[in-house]
Amino acid sequence: MSPSPKPRPGLRQVDAYASPQVDVPVRLNTNECPTRLPESFFAMLAAVVRDIPLNRYPDSEMTRLREKLAAHVGRPVEMIWAANGSNEILTELFLAYGGPTRKVAIFEPTYLLHGRLAWLTNTDILGFTMKPPFVLGPRDVAAAAAMKPNLVLVCSPNNPTGNAQGLDVIRRFAEQTGALVVVDEAYIEFGGETALPLVDEFANLVVVRTLSKAFALAGARLGYCIAAPPVIDDLRRVRLPYHVSTLTQAAGIAALLHTEAAMAIVDAIRAERDRLLGGLAALPDVVTFPSEANFVLFKPPKPAGLVWQELLDRGVLVRDMTAVVPDALRVSAGTTSEVDRFFQALEEVLT
Repeated sequence: MSPSPKPRPGLRQVDAYASPQVDVPVRLNTNECPTRLPESFFAMLAAVVRDIPLNRYPDSEMTRLREKLAAHVGRPVEMIWAANGSNEILTELFLAYGGPTRKVAIFEPTYLLHGRLAWLTNTDILGFTMKPPFVLGPRDVAAAAAMKPNLVLVCSPNNPTGNAQGLDVIRRFAEQTGALVVVDEAYIEFGGETALPLVDEFANLVVVRTLSKAFALAGARLGYCIAAPPVIDDLRRVRLPYHVSTLTQAAGIAALLHTEAAMAIVDAIRAERDRLLGGLAALPDVVTFPSEANFVLFKPPKPAGLVWQELLDRGVLVRDMTAVVPDALRVSAGTTSEVDRFFQALEEVLT
């Protein structure tokens, strides 16, 4: 047998990025939408799928999808780009603006994939630490600007802490760093103030969003961004050929035609998030963090890993965030019955 090929240095010392997928009755670990879009969405999609020429490559410019997204956010289509989830949008941004000898400012704790993408693209990480309540301010901007980054990542509402950042600090990043400022707004439909108006003002600012959460399309993989046309052109230069399938484009268009139904689901999720916040805060010795997303970060009075396992033993899966925020767990806002099951299981574990 020939010798085994050697991967890039350090690759086999890194675990694959993944969230646990466990077949349990209550899955509240990946911030998915807990309910489907209405049946009219599926009927619309099914009717379209029957006529899709899958023997042909998809529209590489995603013309109809981008037109619908442009109408959704009230911006010209030249400012819109789409990809397979916001993760691919972020990857393309790193490919276009990161790379060897270039630097990205990341404020932790935040979405773990930000750091992973920096590593994948050989972009140097300028790591900054946020302490509770995890709010960025002028000092953070000044510290980042002094390091002259090429990219700045701001997650708002932030994952896993749940809090949103103010537009004043995002404006400061755009004004003072000279970097491409990437605002990850995967959870913006649930709360916080969008940085979208700043995109009209700053050519070095991009807003990244997803249809996975508020539009219940996690299984379709569709994200998009809003940025100045030169940034969109740069993403064209690094994208893979025909990167968004015709099926995914069709699902996105159908979902956007059901925006009203999606926003009604968002309202229900917000209500359950607030119930999680109130219920957790009422439990003895449980520390909670304010959230404007569709999840809540909390610290139980027992070891977080033990609580995670005992919840799982009772059929409830949450996210162990101890590697990101010490002693912390994150629970997604599910349906009313799922949240009921979570509280029942947690009270048993903590008793």
